Amino acid sequence: MSAAPATGAGARPAQREATIVGAGLAGALMATLLAQRGWKVEVYESRGDPRIHGFAGGRSINLALAERGLHALRAADADRDVLAQAVMMRGRMVHPADGGPPQLQRYGRDDSEVIWSVSRGELNITLINAAEAAGAELHFDRRLESVDFVAKRAFYRGDGGLHRIGFRTLIGCDGAGSTLRRQMDQRASLGERTEWLGHGYKELEIPPAADGGFRIEPNALHIWPRGRYMCIALPNDERTFTVTLFMAMEDQGDGDPSFETVPDAAAARALFERDFADALPLIPELEHDFEANPIGSLGTLYLDRWHLEGDAVLIGDAAHAMVPFHGQGMNCAFEDCVALARRLDATDDLAAAYAAFAAERMPDAAAIQKMALDNYIEMRDLVDDADYLLQRELELALQARHPTRFVPHYALVTFMRIPYSVALARSEVQRGILEAATRRRSSVAEVDLEAVDADILRLLPPLADTP
Repeated sequence: MSAAPATGAGARPAQREATIVGAGLAGALMATLLAQRGWKVEVYESRGDPRIHGFAGGRSINLALAERGLHALRAADADRDVLAQAVMMRGRMVHPADGGPPQLQRYGRDDSEVIWSVSRGELNITLINAAEAAGAELHFDRRLESVDFVAKRAFYRGDGGLHRIGFRTLIGCDGAGSTLRRQMDQRASLGERTEWLGHGYKELEIPPAADGGFRIEPNALHIWPRGRYMCIALPNDERTFTVTLFMAMEDQGDGDPSFETVPDAAAARALFERDFADALPLIPELEHDFEANPIGSLGTLYLDRWHLEGDAVLIGDAAHAMVPFHGQGMNCAFEDCVALARRLDATDDLAAAYAAFAAERMPDAAAIQKMALDNYIEMRDLVDDADYLLQRELELALQARHPTRFVPHYALVTFMRIPYSVALARSEVQRGILEAATRRRSSVAEVDLEAVDADILRLLPPLADTP
């Protein structure tokens, strides 16, 4: 196939065409949004069609769908199909180490402020169907091997051969291990660096109860916080829970467990008997799951640039992979799709559109990457801490007193669509107010609310959500 002509600065292409690398969540959604706008969209995916072969790739940690992601799904007219397969989560169900009864910490004020647990595989299939329905053409079993940016040709391996396909522009949606990113970096350095967390995860499963129902409260994200390690469990519509054990990869010499000191099924059982006793009866296949499932690694990907003029651009995990502890990786990637589609609507100059997209989204990606790292500490160590709980109680009281000024951190990130960078900046101011107000106090009744009111009026201007 001959190469498509290049799109130079200010040039108007005869037809709006894009090649998307990767048919995962971001790739399928991006294909849908562009095809809806009349673009000719080709998608190349390294794996087989999951509708035929089943879902077979990447991390399977359940995904937490929030307002940012829902907004993007509404734009693609896919929200109803996705929510039909999702399970509502009202908040965190915290299981204390002393074996006491678990306590629900709501995410929001009521059931209008919830998140949704969704299966990565089911969501991917829904979005692939949406992309095809919108007119995108998907090619499976086509693994990108290399790109000739001068000749505008990409080379894909599949069906026992190498396929040379011309392109006008490439949109990289091929995940944290992106091949397109490596090809772009060979042409011009992207400033890539990955900071590994030093912690990993192992997935387990809580099956349905004997009557086919959920074994524990379904409308919550369950957390067993244990300081520098933890378990979480997210519900599935099959009445199962995906359980994820997070801990250090190597022994830190502090007495905490690690994947080095818990190397096999017998050690895993001993760990659960000691630290997760109420979870152990819920996981009958603990030993099998621990041996069968690999240890996943956790890291944060940073780039100095996301695009090569108008030739290629990266979005989602390919541009800014993050740790999963704020549940925003998918939501952030979906926001990327909406932002890029909006920039492409505004101009036929691909280089200008990609530059504007990157300028808009890079500060927000950096902000949510930081907040995701911070939230790991909160989830594993603070959710059952007395100081944290007091600050949370005061936070809700201040939200009621100043609903347009003092919005809890979690609500800023999860239930609104203000830029992540704005949410981070406001959260840091609010955290300072909370810490100062509760220092050396044991109840909200001891807080000088009038002084706090004055700080809020001085430091936090009224906030409006993104329309």
